[in-house]
Amino acid sequence: MSSFMKVFLLLALMVCISKAQRDQCLCQHVSNRIGSKSDIKDIQIYPATTFCGKVEIVVTINSGFRYCLNPKLKAVQKIMASVMKRKTSTTASPTETTSTPY
Repeated sequence: MSSFMKVFLLLALMVCISKAQRDQCLCQHVSNRIGSKSDIKDIQIYPATTFCGKVEIVVTINSGFRYCLNPKLKAVQKIMASVMKRKTSTTASPTETTSTPY
């Protein structure tokens, strides 16, 4: 086999492997419906990475069931904004500390 053919096959293999790794998203299907906000136990946001090129929002409800939300929906964006606002308002602000000499 010629060295050109070996290089070509190696490059083709690398493209196939990188394409397969890029499609390793958690959310294969997203829900366009949002359940009751009071049933939401946890929300996890996964940013786009080299393995998955999209933002993923995984919701866990009180029963333990997990599903993915469509981040492009206006209702999902509103919920995420309210969650982020609530989280930042409950986070303690840094306090000034002073050090004492030994």
